Amino acid sequence: SSAASDVYKRQILSDVSLNVEKGQAVGLVGGNGSGKTMLMKCICGFNTLFTGEIRVDDKVIGKDLEFPENTGFIIETPGFIPYMSGFDNLKVLAKIKNKITHEDIRDYMNLVGLDPDSKKNVKKYSLGMRQRLGIAQALMEDPKVLILDEPFNGLDKSMTQRIREILVEEKPVSYTHLTLPTIRLL
Repeated sequence: SSAASDVYKRQILSDVSLNVEKGQAVGLVGGNGSGKTMLMKCICGFNTLFTGEIRVDDKVIGKDLEFPENTGFIIETPGFIPYMSGFDNLKVLAKIKNKITHEDIRDYMNLVGLDPDSKKNVKKYSLGMRQRLGIAQALMEDPKVLILDEPFNGLDKSMTQRIREILVEEKPVSYTHLTLPTIRLL
């Protein structure tokens, strides 16, 4: 069966099918309003389908699991606690699963060019700094699946290149964007 989703009675996704193998990188291409972000939200379990299903590691999202396991993501604008530092924000998020150490957080912040010792509140971060913090957060627990919605938004050319290198060379993981009957991320 085809998978589909709607918002405010307007169909956003229709007859979308995508199969991504382990280690494969896939990019979604489409105009504004074509449903790329909606698809990623559905894969992450944030929006539900009214037909079809999404499977990640043979588990149906919304039935077997609310959210895919071991997945890092940035969907739209990363949200953080504005009055805390970047490091403190990542510490709070890391406590949810207790998989990584403070040193791991420091390493991921350094990897994306952020100073983990900075006391600057996130509300004072530039758009590019918040985006890099979001990328550090998406990567820091070494996910099997990485879903990134416009990951280079707000980054200058050199940082865009650095983040590409991180995603391709240093973190060879699957990340997804696009068109669904069943989506399988293996």
